[in-house]
Amino acid sequence: MLVIFLIKDMCKRIGALVLALLPFVVYGQGSKLTYDSYDGLVMTGYQGWFGAPGDGAGRGWYHYTGKDGFKPGSCSVDYWPEVSEYAKLYETEFKFSDGTPAYTFSSYDFSTTDLHFRWMQEYGIDGAFMQRFISEIKRPKSKAHLDHVLRSAMTCAGNYNRAISVMYDLSGMQPGDEKVLLDDIDRLEKEYGMKKRENRSYLYHNGKPLVAVWGVGFNDKRAYGFKEAGIIIDGLRKRGYSILLGVPTYWREFGPDTENNPELHILIKKCDVVMPWFVGRYNENTYPPFIELIRKDIAWCRENNLHYVPLAFPGFSWNNMKGPDSSRIPRNKGSFLWKQMSEAIRAGAGSLYIAMFDEIDEGTAIFKCATEVPVGQPGSTFVPLEPGLRPDHYLWLTGEAGKMLRKEISPTTQLPVRPAHSEASKK
Repeated sequence: MLVIFLIKDMCKRIGALVLALLPFVVYGQGSKLTYDSYDGLVMTGYQGWFGAPGDGAGRGWYHYTGKDGFKPGSCSVDYWPEVSEYAKLYETEFKFSDGTPAYTFSSYDFSTTDLHFRWMQEYGIDGAFMQRFISEIKRPKSKAHLDHVLRSAMTCAGNYNRAISVMYDLSGMQPGDEKVLLDDIDRLEKEYGMKKRENRSYLYHNGKPLVAVWGVGFNDKRAYGFKEAGIIIDGLRKRGYSILLGVPTYWREFGPDTENNPELHILIKKCDVVMPWFVGRYNENTYPPFIELIRKDIAWCRENNLHYVPLAFPGFSWNNMKGPDSSRIPRNKGSFLWKQMSEAIRAGAGSLYIAMFDEIDEGTAIFKCATEVPVGQPGSTFVPLEPGLRPDHYLWLTGEAGKMLRKEISPTTQLPVRPAHSEASKK
């Protein structure tokens, strides 16, 4: 009898332990494991800042407009989205060569966010960092838009079992705005309960919900500095968050884009994840030296018990925003993006950050872009996706890199050839 009692008691204790731990390992209704680490993930940046007249945000065309609005001869986007799958679209003044009007989306619509997160699931992209610019959350209409999109994204991340994390971009921040950020994360915690795991898709790292802070250490004469960054980092640590710090390309050696101050490394060592900014620093021909830079970055981070996440981007273009003489980095049908992702994995990276999911205004978007674009003229000349590619080509490539990162396919630096009738990988 004593043996039976002990066995029953042991089973009862084990059962109680399993029930106690269940909320920390199971997503939603038990269909998906919670994201407990950035390690092994391919994440992408998500702007969610595009708006259209009549979408409910009250901002008209937003992040589409040039100096004279959003019309032929004036716009700020270089790529045009492929829109056949969107539930809701908005007619523009642009037309295709056959005279039919061109339509585009608004990020404010829930259906847009839902579609984008569905694509992430279909192509095996693990999730998204939701961008929150400090300069925008200080403005009521901008903040309302970002809050609305974040609310949609939190829901969609749960629906499609994608990881989600908040990323604060300090660009345009002024001294004193550090309180804006800390007040904002407090408000988000009350709404979403990241620390209580009320949102089962929120990304954790080192046992804490991960919050990204981008824009520390750049030497481009920003109004804020290490003092303000330190207040933010200490404030987030005190609140129980792990921190991803977005830093310049040459952060480790205090190179050309980095402020030469050892305070940067002191702040970095207070964080959990380091992510350098590479967009615009190289093209496919000038990229090779950066492979060694990544290897040395990884070694430094390992020595200092930090997780390192290299960035990759598909190309770059902002001619309509900055003018025809501005920089443009060709995509080369995906070979540029694949080279960055595959070489970073070969160098020892355990995670990737892809810039960006939806940023058509700087030509870094990996989501479905149009192969046929509206008729162009100076100030609104659009870049079609390269001939022979499907609109989802860059989503597919990113998903293939995820497979390589997880060792589901053999590592290779050769651009993969897509089967003629392949479908998006399911995850």
